[in-house]
Amino acid sequence: MANVIIYTKSYCPYSQECKKFLDEKGVAFVEFLIDHDAILTKEMETKAGRTDTPQVFINEKHIGSFDDLKALDSIGNLDGLLNI
Repeated sequence: MANVIIYTKSYCPYSQECKKFLDEKGVAFVEFLIDHDAILTKEMETKAGRTDTPQVFINEKHIGSFDDLKALDSIGNLDGLLNI
């Protein structure tokens, strides 16, 4: 199984949908909740080059937002990255 990390905000509906999507696929992930955490927020922005949440990383490769993750799934490329 791939190493999946997501940076989220508790009040972000896209973060919630992303976690639900990964759960439904049976994918374990590590979540970094960046609410009120300036250090984690800066870490995410530096690694992703973006400020929106969620930001998804698979095996340390930046995938992007939930929309980017779904786009990979829709063209059949996500399962291979996740090793499922």
